[in-house]
Amino acid sequence: MNSAAVLLSLRSEPALARALTGLLVGGALLTLGGMAWGQASGDENVTVAHAYSDLGAIKYGPDFEHLDYVNPDAPKGGEMSTWARGTFDSMNPAARQGRAAAFSLLPHERIMESVADDPYSSYCLLCETLEYPESLDWVIFNLRPEARFSDGTPLTAEDVYYTFELFMEQGFPSFRMGVRDLIPKVEVLGPHRIKFHFNPDRPKKGRISQAGASIVYQKAWFEETGARLDESRLETSPGSGPYVLETVDPPRRIVARRDPDYWGKDLPINQGRWNFDTMRVEYFADANAALEAFTAGAYTFRQETNSLTWATQYDFPAIQNGYVIKEELEDTSIPAATGIVFNMKQDKFDDVRVREAIGLMYNFTWTNETLQYGLFEQRASFWENSDLAATGVPEGRERELLEGLGDTIDPAILTEPVTMPHESGARQLDRGNRRRAGELLEEAGWTIGDDGMRRKDGEVLAVEFLNNDPSVDRIFQPFVDNLRQIGIDATYNRIDDSQYTSRERDGDYDLIFDGYQGGLIEGSGLGQRLGCEDADDVFNPANYCNPAVDELIEVVESAETLDEMTAAVRAVDRLLRADHFVIPVHYSDAFWVAYYDMYEYPENRPTRVLGNDDFWWWNAEKAQRLEDAGAL
Repeated sequence: MNSAAVLLSLRSEPALARALTGLLVGGALLTLGGMAWGQASGDENVTVAHAYSDLGAIKYGPDFEHLDYVNPDAPKGGEMSTWARGTFDSMNPAARQGRAAAFSLLPHERIMESVADDPYSSYCLLCETLEYPESLDWVIFNLRPEARFSDGTPLTAEDVYYTFELFMEQGFPSFRMGVRDLIPKVEVLGPHRIKFHFNPDRPKKGRISQAGASIVYQKAWFEETGARLDESRLETSPGSGPYVLETVDPPRRIVARRDPDYWGKDLPINQGRWNFDTMRVEYFADANAALEAFTAGAYTFRQETNSLTWATQYDFPAIQNGYVIKEELEDTSIPAATGIVFNMKQDKFDDVRVREAIGLMYNFTWTNETLQYGLFEQRASFWENSDLAATGVPEGRERELLEGLGDTIDPAILTEPVTMPHESGARQLDRGNRRRAGELLEEAGWTIGDDGMRRKDGEVLAVEFLNNDPSVDRIFQPFVDNLRQIGIDATYNRIDDSQYTSRERDGDYDLIFDGYQGGLIEGSGLGQRLGCEDADDVFNPANYCNPAVDELIEVVESAETLDEMTAAVRAVDRLLRADHFVIPVHYSDAFWVAYYDMYEYPENRPTRVLGNDDFWWWNAEKAQRLEDAGAL
């Protein structure tokens, strides 16, 4: 995965009100706070609801008309066109082979959906209601009878069941094991009624949200074509979402078209969203070519991540004459914990002193001020920009959890402030950090020989920094140069995308630029990213494993209150930072965007997301003026 891929991730009407006010479950029904309570088989209370929250209250009741942050009257039309670097040769993100393209999951929907201003809740999308008992031993989703695939065929419980079993048979091994352990059985109860059974030994938190996040593929297409989930392919099954793929032209572009017959266009959760007639992604070999194409109007929306480009190259005529808007929009999301990641499968990185020494040679201060125009902040926490970040010395419940780990952790964790990124001076090679790095390496047994190289048991300390993005060469080459100054045989090797993908998946690297994405609510996914059982998972690029962290992950997973989860995640954060397996680099607290002046967004745009492909819209009059002026 490159740095952008770190941030990847997989995506009412009157019938809902009728279901909540007219459904009887074993007797009389009482409505409380948008949820219905009844009896299941006369022995257990069952909740019937339109949404579910693992922690906290549900923001939107069953009768909401639209999300607060959208413009429900946003016009439909126009095109949202963006860019991507590199190439693609597959439309199947579940396969280990090939490079999956943008929009691979766009046509497909999940049973439930999260929204930008209620991070702890999931809302029915493909389902009309869900039912669950107090024990949370199972959940039943009542699917919307009107739900359809883009070819017009009904979406049924059989499709949900088939998709789940397909992932259990052919999905990534770690995903299969984790989900099957949580959900041992899925049962079709009727054409539009599907039941997920949960392992009673697994934590309750995250059960329903995990089941609700299930994507739904069309059973008939897979059976007719014989396609496999674990193979690279360009053909895709019909989806149920608001967009269908119109053009798949590897390695150059992908175009998705809004489906005028989309079954869910009148749902309250979809009002003011999915406003563009088409969405297009243009692929370019490098960022410079992509920027040139943008200035010529080949595509019309650009999110910038390169500080040099943002600071020096957005002064072209289209900006000067007002055709293009350059804007910084507030970003309060948790930034991905990106950085220089150690491959912990390499024996030479077993000693934390070696990892800390190598990290001391990355000079954020000099890099940011000299090469990045001072536009970034330095990341400290794996949950930066949130209440989940550990601070100072552990106190309260966080301290109790850490004390419970006994001698499996360094006692200093309890008495010293949380590990922070080292400070560096204004020169590329900070002398104090160089001296400290040398001391750490000496303590770890890596001594300097007559040739200036460090050795231990006759082996040279050699590290290769593997990369596939030329835009960051200037950022990380000085780091490699600094490593050589302290006797490490460091090399910087930039290879093409396909080679990089292959080596990354095979674990054939020492150091890469990658990271981990945290969320405001953590559960079973934390174990997949950072647990020992899944240490070789694609979502754990460091192959990180710490038994003490595993114990805390169990607390995170079982937490039933926000305070308990927060304390446990802070404790995890504290241990992760002390292990020095990711050298933290930069993050921005703003979205850097440039777009042709024909796009608009709501005044109350949620700051946790950018949302240009979700709730922005196209202004036809502004677009016509740009066309008349020859800007497009």
